[in-house]
Amino acid sequence: MIQELPFGRTGHNSTRTIFGAAALGRLSQEKADAVLETAMDFGVNHIDTAASYGESELRLAPLMKRHRERLFLASKTGDRTYDAALASIRRSLERLGVDQLDLIQLHNLVEPAEWETALGPGGALEAAVEARELGLVRFIGVTGHGTRVAEMHLKILERFAFDSVLLPYNFSMMSQPDYAADFDALIRVCRDRGVAIQTIKSVARRRWQEGDGPRYSWYEPLRDPDAIRRAVEYVFAQSDFFLNTSSDATLLTLTLEAAAGQRRPVPIEALREDARQHRIEPLFIRGVSDVI
Repeated sequence: MIQELPFGRTGHNSTRTIFGAAALGRLSQEKADAVLETAMDFGVNHIDTAASYGESELRLAPLMKRHRERLFLASKTGDRTYDAALASIRRSLERLGVDQLDLIQLHNLVEPAEWETALGPGGALEAAVEARELGLVRFIGVTGHGTRVAEMHLKILERFAFDSVLLPYNFSMMSQPDYAADFDALIRVCRDRGVAIQTIKSVARRRWQEGDGPRYSWYEPLRDPDAIRRAVEYVFAQSDFFLNTSSDATLLTLTLEAAAGQRRPVPIEALREDARQHRIEPLFIRGVSDVI
């Protein structure tokens, strides 16, 4: 089974591997049920979805009907204004068939103009706070992509006491000095304040190139089991990090097996060799490829 840790200051012990429900967005209910059964078999007790993940929320509804009490349920809104975000939260509750979300996250909040709108008067943050006051959600988090996300998350924590952050973390991203410095600064604040740290893109290989495939997610993931294990171990070397699984459902079992396995240190040279052998590249490079 997969280790559980306190999810920040929420009082919930979450499995270190969080099921990334973007993997369900384009699946039939039958296939989604099979994927979720795999996650449940490994003891996963924390699910992360979003309003924008296709049919994901609908695919989760049958599981919620059976096991709501044992699952920490997170969703996201990408809307930036109060009215739109509150409507999004209510729609997520309806689609999921639940009365309350454990965590609502402001989705991919990185661009300065969107950031100011969401955090300003009549913004999405006001909707999230009201939803919390109404008992529709319990906690509030923020997520993002790109090389500026750690910097923006750090700034946003000075504006509001978010309960969690979510951002990319893998060896190739942390090999970029600017990103690594911003990331480390954010993590120091999160640890000091009890903010849960969620990581994404742990098993990413690179952006798709012509001729690559088959494509089950917007980026090309690793597929070699040993490389995946080392990528997972790289995340788990940080004792308080959570790993959100890939939007490519075909990788779920390999990722969960790695997460449930015996912890072992991964030499940096092994990660460098994986980067060479599998031609791993950062998904985000400042000034080159900073958006999805």
